[in-house]
Amino acid sequence: MNVAEAEQLAHSWHLSLRAERKSPQTLKTYGEGVRQYLAWCAANDCLPIVRSNLNLFVAALLDGGAAASTARSRQLGVRRFTAWLAEEGEIADDPFLGIKSPKLDERVVEPLTDAELRLLLKACVPPKGATPAESLRYRRDEAMIRLMLETGMRAGEVVALQLEDVALADGEAIVRRGKGGKGRRVPFGPEVALSLDRYLRLRRSHRLAERPDLWLGDRGKGFSYDALHKTLAMRADQAGIEGFHPHKLRHTAAHRWLAAGGSESGLMAVAGWTRPDMLMRYTKAQASARAAEEARTLNLGEL
Repeated sequence: MNVAEAEQLAHSWHLSLRAERKSPQTLKTYGEGVRQYLAWCAANDCLPIVRSNLNLFVAALLDGGAAASTARSRQLGVRRFTAWLAEEGEIADDPFLGIKSPKLDERVVEPLTDAELRLLLKACVPPKGATPAESLRYRRDEAMIRLMLETGMRAGEVVALQLEDVALADGEAIVRRGKGGKGRRVPFGPEVALSLDRYLRLRRSHRLAERPDLWLGDRGKGFSYDALHKTLAMRADQAGIEGFHPHKLRHTAAHRWLAAGGSESGLMAVAGWTRPDMLMRYTKAQASARAAEEARTLNLGEL
């Protein structure tokens, strides 16, 4: 199979993924992996369904400065594609079956401090004299940040929210389809409800107010996953926070939950984790600090 044939079949594979109701982010991630791999094969005059060529592609990514997680993600997309080719009978066997993934560095992500959170929220306060459209953007960003910070919702889950998924009076949002296709109910408190209400009141006058999507973008556009990353990164830059990415809000939410005395099982249910090891990965950075605070509270040296 040459590159042109693989590219044609990639379109059919994409249809198959959509039929399986894969999330938009999964479609994008898998698709980007296959697109980059086939482009590399074309540039290097390589056949795509060859085990050694995939290894060379991953090595090229790493040598080019890509993070191990990025190389792993690109490789996974290609492996999912060739597994589908084998299942569909387009190739006799999957040559990438059992191939090793790049080893991930165990990164520790520090949560945002309370001071940083206050600065981030301050950057979302509409300035005096802001137009209704400008005020809507400020209030939208504040509502998203507060929602993610309190609930630990994933960025993709927040973007996918519809108007009908949020009940302010009940203090609850419904994630229709989280990671792995699982849905869940997510509770939130009065501060989040207030920020959402401020945004929704401004949203009523938007020309796309009849759309079912909770979040509305600029200039009459929808609000995408990339738009969330871009706008929240802009707010963080305005707040002077370095090294920010929206996923850091999920780490921060998990740390704050446990630091406030919340249970691990409760956090897993709200944030949508099914495995304890994922919880530990997100809360590892401040585990020692939480343990020290707990030890002081227990005062086990008193006899």
